[in-house]
Amino acid sequence: MKSKITFRLIGSLFTLVFLLIEGISPETVGKTSTKSWSKSGGNLFNQNYSPLTQINRQNVANLKGVWRARLDGSGTGAKYSGEAQPIVDDGIVYIVTGADDVFAIDIKSGQILWKYKANLDGAISSVCCGWTSRGLALGDGKVYVGQLDGRLVALDRKSGLLSWSVQAERWQEGHTITAAPLYYDGTIIVGFAGGEKGTRGRVKAYDAKDGRLIWTFYTIPGPGELGHDTWPKDDDVWKHGGATVWQTPAVDPDLGMIYFTTGNPGPDFNGRIRPGDNLFSVSMVALDAKTGKYRWHYQQVHHDIWDYDSPNPVILFDLKLDGRVRKAAAEAGKTGWVYILDRVTGKPLLGIDEKPVVQESRQRTSPTQPFPHGDAFVPQFVDIPHEDFPLVNHGRIFTPFWIDGVVSKPSTRGGANWPPSSYDPATNYFYVCAGDRAGLFRGGEEHQATPREGEEYLGGAFGRSPLEGTGIFAALDMKTNRLVWRQAWKDTCYSGSVATAGGVVFVGRNDGRLTALESSTGKHLWEFQTGAGVNAPASVFDYEGEEYVVAYSAGNLFAGAPRGDSVWLFSLKGTMEQVAPAFTTPSGVMNGPAAPAELANGQKVFGQICSGCHGPSGEGGHGGPSLKNSRDLAKIVQIVQQGGGQMPSLGSSLTAKDIRDVSAYVREKLVQ
Repeated sequence: MKSKITFRLIGSLFTLVFLLIEGISPETVGKTSTKSWSKSGGNLFNQNYSPLTQINRQNVANLKGVWRARLDGSGTGAKYSGEAQPIVDDGIVYIVTGADDVFAIDIKSGQILWKYKANLDGAISSVCCGWTSRGLALGDGKVYVGQLDGRLVALDRKSGLLSWSVQAERWQEGHTITAAPLYYDGTIIVGFAGGEKGTRGRVKAYDAKDGRLIWTFYTIPGPGELGHDTWPKDDDVWKHGGATVWQTPAVDPDLGMIYFTTGNPGPDFNGRIRPGDNLFSVSMVALDAKTGKYRWHYQQVHHDIWDYDSPNPVILFDLKLDGRVRKAAAEAGKTGWVYILDRVTGKPLLGIDEKPVVQESRQRTSPTQPFPHGDAFVPQFVDIPHEDFPLVNHGRIFTPFWIDGVVSKPSTRGGANWPPSSYDPATNYFYVCAGDRAGLFRGGEEHQATPREGEEYLGGAFGRSPLEGTGIFAALDMKTNRLVWRQAWKDTCYSGSVATAGGVVFVGRNDGRLTALESSTGKHLWEFQTGAGVNAPASVFDYEGEEYVVAYSAGNLFAGAPRGDSVWLFSLKGTMEQVAPAFTTPSGVMNGPAAPAELANGQKVFGQICSGCHGPSGEGGHGGPSLKNSRDLAKIVQIVQQGGGQMPSLGSSLTAKDIRDVSAYVREKLVQ
């Protein structure tokens, strides 16, 4: 016991001394509490960092389960994903499932104290990337959840009973809420998804007491507003311009500002109808927290035609550069770079150069693009041509395209996606979960029609290279934006990370493992099989003198991770051993003679599970290719069961009947 206490004191003192030497006040380091994890991202700075050291690189191998709580099967269907970071406060763990159901769990016993059922309408058709929620907010005695049906809901934190509910936006118009709301200074701030549905992005603030709307900021400027001149003047394409918000903003209380990044412009792949830079798409934006007034922006990709949106949460930190302490804001992009800005002014801290790029006049491409100084954390070119695909411009980033298509890196699912990054203020290391894969980019229309309410608005199709990609987990030094270490994974990296002062980074894996890496080297220190994909960041906190790690194990649609409904609590005093991996034998494998297919059920399964990637009519959608030439029924069944290319296996999450029915539906109704 004495050695444990000594290490905790030494670790905490080291961090404190380092920050003081650097001239950084501990009060500015996100105001992280050790007794709770009361916000998605861990603190107002979104650092996903814990100053606790009881669990450290020397002893993390002894970590075991304390309890496993089951969530009544909520969010375990094939269409759901478990991406929510647990919120912890006052002896209670709060979690939201992909079905927007909320649970409160007692830390001491692992017993469910209360639950709230969202009872979402199964007809919701505006969901982009699997039915999911990325977390909750806590404040004013309430728990706040944004729902896929566009409602913002406040629950009494003691009972789970409804305090208030507002229809923030309508899903029928293409809007959903997937990000965790932000509670700050008596307000609830929330962004809205829906970038592929012809929406106009927005962030809204509500009174935390009663749900009264306080302010609205549109991420696509209207007439007379700064940035409106970056859209065509002779039509209303800006009203459907996207730039939606997939993340929880970061907050600097001293400056009174919030920070977030935005999604791609709409339509995704057709730049022809929207000449100009298309502000404030693919941009970091700073607003006044009280009024929602614009303070500054920085655009990471001008006139984006590659779906290089910015869903990764912004992280704030202070660091010493050239003898001065600077206030920084950073975000890891789909482009594969970390963009590091002065959070007071929005100007680059380490330098970002505007460089000429290859042009395609039909796409109205921007003549230059921003290239940050430092290292990319994923490859940005294709070194060897892919079979049957000509290599253009060595497949470099920002290679333009038209209808025939071009293979380049990163893909629309390469670089950094939504899984939150983490930051260690003692070392200035920034940890990124990313992917290395090539994409097949194609699109463009001469005269694309304005979308109807809630209609898909792509201007092309999400394509895929036939070659497999890899996961990337990397550490970068924010003083130089250079790689410290990087490792490739055989599966996609699709889980956020949490760094600790104990020299450990926790990150989940698709196969059900929660792992601990040495933060300075990436060395594998510990793993624990939870029974379902760990596709959400863990949370770290102290309760009654003991350090705990809590993780949500529920799986993921896009990652092809097996589903579950578990919340796991870990400590050095835990006694529970890991469990067997889930679905070692796919439940959906079809053996023996097949019963006749039910095309109505196949259509239902396709709409819920497949249309998000392949489009509502199989024409190609968010990451999935067109299915119009899929004539071989046996091949369709095989791919649905086992996966292939970048498509995850669905054999473990669909029944044999569902696989048979959806395969027949594709063959009979979608093939041309």
